[in-house]
Amino acid sequence: MSIPADFRRVLESGDPAWSDGERPNLVLVYGGSDNRFLEGFTVKAADERAEKIERLPESRLKRKLVRQYISKSIPIQIDPDGRLVIPQRHRDIIGLDLETNAVFVGTLRTFQIWSEAEYEDYLEEDDGDEDLGFDLDPGTAPLDALDIVLRQLETSKSEAG
Repeated sequence: MSIPADFRRVLESGDPAWSDGERPNLVLVYGGSDNRFLEGFTVKAADERAEKIERLPESRLKRKLVRQYISKSIPIQIDPDGRLVIPQRHRDIIGLDLETNAVFVGTLRTFQIWSEAEYEDYLEEDDGDEDLGFDLDPGTAPLDALDIVLRQLETSKSEAG
């Protein structure tokens, strides 16, 4: 799978070992609780996540996070042509084969790799009108909620401080 040039620049800047003329490294982990996709992290972001996990006290949560983000992570390097070669075992788990197109999805701090069919299924899933996790009127669109929630958070900070 070819990595878009803009994302390669981000991977280069997030790889402490990278230098001009070298190939950037990244870390892939299975994404979601059902391993529907692979999620790509810069080396720096993966290290930061590992440090946060390490600070947790021994617990079921810590063991689960270690299993998901440390034990199942795979360090990988972009090839000289700017492509990412995903190991067969990982392709099998997310449903990528020779006849399946891969979908590259940017997600603010990471990127995801999905099989095209699985991603289309994901997009068709109806989130319905469920609670968005904040004090919002029912039916508030997620994009509208962004400004509302940020205002609520700023108000809470100013009242507390």
